[in-house]
Amino acid sequence: MDLATVGGIAMGSVLILISILMGGSLGAFINIPSLMIVGGGTVAAALIKYPMKSVFGLMPLIRKTMFMQSYSLTSEIDRFNDFAKVAKRDGLLALEQKAQDIKEPFLIKAIQLLVDGTNADALRAVMETEIENIRERHSAGKGILESMGAAAPAFGMIGTLIGLILMLQQLDDPSTIGVGMATALITTFYGVLFANLLFLPLAGKLEGRSKEELMIKELMMEGVLALQAGDSPFIISDKLQAFVARSMRTDTESEKKAEE
Repeated sequence: MDLATVGGIAMGSVLILISILMGGSLGAFINIPSLMIVGGGTVAAALIKYPMKSVFGLMPLIRKTMFMQSYSLTSEIDRFNDFAKVAKRDGLLALEQKAQDIKEPFLIKAIQLLVDGTNADALRAVMETEIENIRERHSAGKGILESMGAAAPAFGMIGTLIGLILMLQQLDDPSTIGVGMATALITTFYGVLFANLLFLPLAGKLEGRSKEELMIKELMMEGVLALQAGDSPFIISDKLQAFVARSMRTDTESEKKAEE
């Protein structure tokens, strides 16, 4: 679970709730018609702009974003270093046994193609296609969330205008103006809240998660291609270190000297 995402949403919600309770009643901020306008209008706008399958497929993507375990680049490099030692000692076919302990479908597929003797060009083409498909799916999800983040405040304003129109039709009773104005503004409150606490932050989180996942898959691709080329464990480590920030890189030269 990504505690930062869940904690951020929870903290924002609690602080807003406390602020409301310190200044008045929570019941004054609950308005079902306003929720219907903002929630229903935002989803409707997304359905108009994007295919139904993409919109309703957004929830699994958000769930994956919030609960996906972070990858460790250094752990993956260590894994390929181990793979290279096994391949050098027992041959590439020995990696098929190693693949049984892998939980990442992308890497399992890549190792299987390697063991089956797929040539380098075909192997790269298959993995690059897989990476590109992931990039497209994540980009579409991010676009939908950003679109909903833009639509929610707009529908909040629409709800406010509806409330003001209804209020102005009842000016014969001045005592209802204050209540009517407050009810009209609640819709704007909902729109701004949903956009800035949910849709737009989740879009940003999805973008960050997507970059992280794509980087690790590109590392896996280069690692598998290096295995196929017969590179030594040290060469593979050197190649894959390029994916890691310089401050976190392993000193491969010192490892070579220690090994010698």
